[in-house]
Amino acid sequence: MPRVYLSLGSNIEPERHLKAALDALAAEFGALILSPVYESEAVGFTGENFYNLVVGIDAELTIGQLAERLRAIEYLNERRRSGEKFAPRTLDIDILVYGDQVGTVEGIELPRDEILKYAFVLRPLADIIPEQRHPVVGKCYRQLAAELDLGRQKLWPVPFDWRPPATPDAATPD
Repeated sequence: MPRVYLSLGSNIEPERHLKAALDALAAEFGALILSPVYESEAVGFTGENFYNLVVGIDAELTIGQLAERLRAIEYLNERRRSGEKFAPRTLDIDILVYGDQVGTVEGIELPRDEILKYAFVLRPLADIIPEQRHPVVGKCYRQLAAELDLGRQKLWPVPFDWRPPATPDAATPD
């Protein structure tokens, strides 16, 4: 079962939508690996700041099946893809890394090129897998994050409290 890393972002009621996405991911995939949540300015348009984080999951789905499930989670959180690419959004979930896959697989580019472009993707990824190497450039994510020009891309950690939803199996009898 491959380890998959996802980038989540929102700038419309970000706490509500990110928590709903985490609830859905936990229900679907079980235990989640979470980075800190960062706030950053909108990129490519003028708008409210974004909250971003990276989530690690173990998925038995193919890349195409996973992408379909993630789009369904976005849709349930009122994300509509009919607008401009750079625009406000309730929820954006992107597959960053899927095991050791490289190249375009089922229409998904792996690893996602935004890892090397945007601090709001690279920084949280480096927080949870600092020593793992980017499969194309060969540098570890910690090193890539240190080399990224954060002066151009400001981001800062924000308090964010999410707890996985209780499951019936986790309940203890009285």
